[in-house]
Amino acid sequence: MSLTQIKAKITGTGMYVPPKVVSNFDLEKIMDTSDEWIRQRSGIETRHQVEDQGTADLAYEAALKAFESAQCSAKDIDLIILATLSADHMFPGSSALLQARLGLETTPSMDLRAQCSGFLYSLSVAKSFIESGAYKRILVVGAETHSPILDYTTRGRDVAVLFGDGAGAVIVEASPDATSQIGKVILHSQGQFADRLWVERPGTRGGSGKWLTQDHLAEGKQYPYMEGRYVYKHAVERLQEVVKEVLETEGLTIADIDCFLFHQANIRINEKVAELLHIPLEKCPSNIQKYGNCSAASIPMLLDEMVRSGRVKRGDKLLMAAFGAGFTWAGSVVRF
Repeated sequence: MSLTQIKAKITGTGMYVPPKVVSNFDLEKIMDTSDEWIRQRSGIETRHQVEDQGTADLAYEAALKAFESAQCSAKDIDLIILATLSADHMFPGSSALLQARLGLETTPSMDLRAQCSGFLYSLSVAKSFIESGAYKRILVVGAETHSPILDYTTRGRDVAVLFGDGAGAVIVEASPDATSQIGKVILHSQGQFADRLWVERPGTRGGSGKWLTQDHLAEGKQYPYMEGRYVYKHAVERLQEVVKEVLETEGLTIADIDCFLFHQANIRINEKVAELLHIPLEKCPSNIQKYGNCSAASIPMLLDEMVRSGRVKRGDKLLMAAFGAGFTWAGSVVRF
């Protein structure tokens, strides 16, 4: 197979969420919020939370499902790419822990940090490696354990109610079959808005040279901060833009797409994007009701559920798009 013929395709999918389920009613007991308030603003009803697991543990379980789906095993993998904003430790990266958990000796692994756009950024990297001929089979995982870093008090309610823990994985392989391939992945970022959605501490920037102080902790700097309306507005704008850009790049129209897999941050964002682009809602599946925002894991989790339910089949054209902290946003058409 010559390099000009090599295409990257998704050959297997998998997902995993920890057993513990936390409902909106559970959150009512520990902070000033309500089931109605959360559902109206986000569409979320429940989310899963870890009890004695880390990000690499969730990634491991999702990877096993993806191996089974692709009919391969860990030893067949040439590279591991793990997208996360909630690594097990500051360093080393969670991909190294996943690599060891999979029983591999020297298989290369890397973490990729592009927040909620992380899976699509990782898919772009995997596609480039495959099509260059550098690797033949790559494990791409999005995995998040948000719950240990959220503020479950009334102070943190606007953010804490939105997030869940979970992992999704795909196997990306070289294939000569042009009818099943990952199209160009459009990537964007705009760092001038970084402080509109971030975790400020611990960190090396600012703070009088201090990684983390008691004052930082008292002020809640170690918890995620979000300007909700500002993020909502930008997410709607950028998702519309990237959908149009991807379609133009591929020479396709809305009608050509069988299924739109949008990042599951807030169902209201996705509904608004669908309305403005005249996308039928039946083409925009969601699972945020069950899992909340799982950041880099959300798109591969949704993909796996759609594949296993039969909603997504071989030959379907899927348009994936995400927006997240950074700001980052991305989109791609995947011919599944």
